[in-house]
Amino acid sequence: MKKNEYKSGFVTLIGRPNVGKSTLMNYLIGQKIAITSNKPQTTRNRIQTVYTAEQGQIIFIDTPGIHKAKNKLGEYMVSVAERTLKEVDVILWLVEPTTFIGAGEKHIIDQLSKVKTTVILVINKVDTVKKEEILKFIDAYKDVHSFADIVPVSALKGDNTKELIQSIFKYLPEGPRYFDEDVITDQPERQIAAELVREKALRLLGDEIPHGIAVAIDRMKERPGGGLVDIDATIICERDSHKGIIIGKKGEKLKQIGMQARQEIENLLDMRVNLQLWVKVKKDWRDSDFLIKNYGYNKSEL
Repeated sequence: MKKNEYKSGFVTLIGRPNVGKSTLMNYLIGQKIAITSNKPQTTRNRIQTVYTAEQGQIIFIDTPGIHKAKNKLGEYMVSVAERTLKEVDVILWLVEPTTFIGAGEKHIIDQLSKVKTTVILVINKVDTVKKEEILKFIDAYKDVHSFADIVPVSALKGDNTKELIQSIFKYLPEGPRYFDEDVITDQPERQIAAELVREKALRLLGDEIPHGIAVAIDRMKERPGGGLVDIDATIICERDSHKGIIIGKKGEKLKQIGMQARQEIENLLDMRVNLQLWVKVKKDWRDSDFLIKNYGYNKSEL
């Protein structure tokens, strides 16, 4: 790299739901911003985080997983992900370590064929397979698209992530520092707090409910003198039967969600948090344009 050459640009992470996009982004920037769970469709919005080094700045955009939409919320999520492909400097396509290329991957290959953006294939979760098998996975994918690079990594353990960062910088243009070096996300604290509550619900509830929940922060106010912030949040679900499950026997499930979310929000804000949770039913909110917008998923911002 030439002296004084500072590189910067926008990098999106794409891939089928649950391939480890948010885990990788959190690892690369060294702090938890995007929520993670083993349930698909965890990420619903574009989340921007910032990686700053001496050689430049990478603005990561974590998008919802590309999947077949089943409702208006699903359509919103897919349009967010697919539009981003044209707007960035580099695409990181995350795949599982396998030789099987399924319908989900084929749909992504089709989307990539429509853009001219540089694509780096990232084979994630290599900590789950034998090292000698990795070449087989590279071989299975290498001809499906014209990749700039293929980098095997483990987002969970951080294996090969430094090499991935260097690969990204290789393809970024010279550019300015978009954010101050201490900035790691453009997400408002209220939005991250809401997402952390949703993450705990995703992890603690059964498979049927989580897709149908949203979290709204009704109030977030620091007390005079500092050191403590009061947060009132509402978990929105689609059915009365779901409300009972979220609250749990004698309120135990809701208490668990609140306790785990409070600890993470305290880490984020670096102060004590008094978190109060409520549960409301809004039938079929995922198919209501008004309610989708109300809960922070705004199509007009695409």
